[in-house]
Amino acid sequence: MALKVKAKERLQKVGKYAGTYRYVMLPEIYSSLAQEKVIREAALRSGVSEGVMHACWDAAGEVIKAWACEGHSIPMPGLGTMRFSLSARTVSDVNDVKVSLIRTRRIIFTPAVELKDELRNTGINITCYDRDGNIVKQVTSDDPGVVEDGGDTGNGGQQTGDNTGDNTGDNTGGGDNGGDNVPGGDE
Repeated sequence: MALKVKAKERLQKVGKYAGTYRYVMLPEIYSSLAQEKVIREAALRSGVSEGVMHACWDAAGEVIKAWACEGHSIPMPGLGTMRFSLSARTVSDVNDVKVSLIRTRRIIFTPAVELKDELRNTGINITCYDRDGNIVKQVTSDDPGVVEDGGDTGNGGQQTGDNTGDNTGDNTGGGDNGGDNVPGGDE
């Protein structure tokens, strides 16, 4: 099993490489699985009927949603934990505290060690495309499998650059995977 990644040659429009072409890597997304397919496979693996699995799946979703909205961190077997969080501006006077200070509401997912290990041990195949869409190189990984666990990156959970000090300005991943240890701060 291997993750498929594409490296596309793109014109950089911002940053220190503006006006030059750079290879930008993105994971290839196969497709979104239909819920029914997941339920069918889980029923097969667990030995229960699809009807029972469907009822359990729906009930678990409702429980997770309700308890998370009450402020609980919810364990998800084999995956990690999920909780809600927020980002808000700070104020110096308690009389100024109000809901409008909240900038964003977030869903925080903290992966389980087993899930990170699985990802770390999964190979990576990179297909490189030039600016015209032609395949120019293919690479198979031998790397140590470094896994970012979504901690505080200071930029909403998105990685920037390629760990060589440059910022390509093209980050398509994202969402907030980080904790809410980041002070809100006034803007």
